[in-house]
Amino acid sequence: MTAEQQKKFKYWQWRTIIGTMIGYIFFYLIRKNFSFAMPGLTAEYGITKASLGGILSLAGFLYGLSKLLNGMLADRINGRWHMVVGLAVSTLTAFFIGFGAEIITYFTGVPEGSTPEFVGKFIILLSTLWIINNIFQGCGFPPCSRLITRWVPAGELATKMSIWNTSHSIGAGLAGVLCGVLIMGMMGTNVSGNTEIVATIAANLGKEVTDPAVESAALNFGAWKWAFIIPGIIAAVGVVLTAVILRDTPKSVGLPEISEGNEKSSDTTSTESSAELSAFIRKHVWQNPVIWALAVADFFVYVIRFAVLDWGPTFLREHCGMTAEWAAMTVIIFEIFGVVGMLLAGWISDKVFGGRAARTCLLCMVGALFSIVGFITLQKTGASPVVLLFVLALAGAFIYGPQALIGVISSNHATRKASATALGLIGFVSYVSVLVSGWGFGLIADSKWGWNGVFVAMVAMAVIGALIFVPMWKMKRDAYSEE
Repeated sequence: MTAEQQKKFKYWQWRTIIGTMIGYIFFYLIRKNFSFAMPGLTAEYGITKASLGGILSLAGFLYGLSKLLNGMLADRINGRWHMVVGLAVSTLTAFFIGFGAEIITYFTGVPEGSTPEFVGKFIILLSTLWIINNIFQGCGFPPCSRLITRWVPAGELATKMSIWNTSHSIGAGLAGVLCGVLIMGMMGTNVSGNTEIVATIAANLGKEVTDPAVESAALNFGAWKWAFIIPGIIAAVGVVLTAVILRDTPKSVGLPEISEGNEKSSDTTSTESSAELSAFIRKHVWQNPVIWALAVADFFVYVIRFAVLDWGPTFLREHCGMTAEWAAMTVIIFEIFGVVGMLLAGWISDKVFGGRAARTCLLCMVGALFSIVGFITLQKTGASPVVLLFVLALAGAFIYGPQALIGVISSNHATRKASATALGLIGFVSYVSVLVSGWGFGLIADSKWGWNGVFVAMVAMAVIGALIFVPMWKMKRDAYSEE
């Protein structure tokens, strides 16, 4: 490239990284809002936790499956419009859920309330829309992978993909502040003076009318609707921004495509038949032992991550005497440490190990293992809850390194022509982990083994995850020379 082309390329490279980060944050905003709206749905309509949990489980599984299918699709179509269409459909579902009660009443004539007839129809609508949302949420990460690998050389991918991965934590944090604090805590209608509605809320929650949970629900009656409508409005702006900011490839803005080793140029690959591309993907993804090993490793990474996020606050409250506010800080601090861990892991991979990110992953898994063991030891000695929270957050810093870098390794070994398919496969396997971290660990915690059993299982997961990376220590950075 000429000096002018290099300057233009660097501008579009960072524009692509920032643009995909912004787009993915909007995806997160209209996926993580459901959890914050659930207390309102239970209080106002009496929808059980079992029903809401069933919706989350089914939608979560379909989201993982969608990531797999969209990964296969992303290697074949324009990444910019793939992402825009997915975000647009997810945004529409957020609006429809926000106005769901009114939709049921308008089309069926059944008045809004906690009657069995209304609730039954509302659950069907809510389930359908949330499943559609999660299916199109699968259009978020795979196009991002396609776009970034076409704008970032393999030698820079670990650092810049780690920067991109902070979008997960930023999106989760924004969802928590917007939906959890501002909307569910400050919006809605104060119906505390309406004894009939307050009595209904109490009955739905199975509590006395004087219970703080009933009083809180009465102060913010109907706020759950805004937890979908307002993020939907923000995401609609994101649809426009994403379409304006992004471009699919360097060639689309008049720049030469980047290439690694013996990789074919863009002009050559553009003439490949569908059969040739399918054969390439089959060899570099489905028949590639490295990709399958990374998928299994990511499964164990996600088990540990979700175990801390899902069960950390509960354990700290029930067994360590931590207040609800401090226990809730677990998620926020875990994400903050995770961002730091991701950025350091990316920098170390490129600057210390020459792009061999598997080495960093091994060190991170060992760090996560020692952090978990340290947490177990300290909580048995009656250590301060603040110290326990810090050690748990340290585990987050280590575990978020592999979460970001596994995608980098898979992209480099599937090559940019098949990176989205590889990440789709890994994403699907990683989301199967919720069966272990959620349902499985819940069963263990309720069994005779209790929380000790959960901790032993987490240690075992960390050990297995670390062992998977051991044979990769001498593995080369990428597979571009094999093309």
